[in-house]
Amino acid sequence: MTIQLFAFDTPNGRKISVALEEMGLPYTVKVIDITKDDQFAPEFLKISPNNKIPAIVDPQGPEGHPVSVFESGAILIYLAEKTGQFLAPKGPQRIAALEWLMFQMGGFGPMPGQVHHFLGLQNEDDQRYGLKRYMAETLRLYGVMDKRLSQQAFFAGDLSIADFAILGWVWRHSRHKVDLAHYPNVKRWYDTLMARPGVQRGFAVALR
Repeated sequence: MTIQLFAFDTPNGRKISVALEEMGLPYTVKVIDITKDDQFAPEFLKISPNNKIPAIVDPQGPEGHPVSVFESGAILIYLAEKTGQFLAPKGPQRIAALEWLMFQMGGFGPMPGQVHHFLGLQNEDDQRYGLKRYMAETLRLYGVMDKRLSQQAFFAGDLSIADFAILGWVWRHSRHKVDLAHYPNVKRWYDTLMARPGVQRGFAVALR
């Protein structure tokens, strides 16, 4: 049965459309226009109690019962375990995939997200402190990723949900004023992923 994806055209939304395409799961999209406060609608609150996108509803959840899942990291884990794809069932690769997924959720997402916020401010005095703080941390995180990717092709060895999670934010590198030429291993990884047909389909899905 078809999964419902509730999302908008953001890094967190794109993580899930890419994962669904790569996993070959049928799905439909319900656009939640966060520029119009759709995320605060009572019907969306029922499946996403934090009023954030993305969320999914899987009519064929555990033991055949419908289930809703919110938070992009939780959705990626759920989909990986549902399909048996992109997350090793045990061992070092599973640990690495979860480590780098949490790296994205806790750092490489919140930090460039703050850069996006402060870049959007009109008052330069308001911009200055926030950009100095959050841009420095964003660049540090790119350095961490570049070092990791100098050692292997993907973050957890084989392609995993961690790559899909991080890709959603590297996709916005131009918006947070990062030149991937300064991070050659990230650039190689990014170009490799963006050349995959499933990833291309995931980014082509209309989410606004």
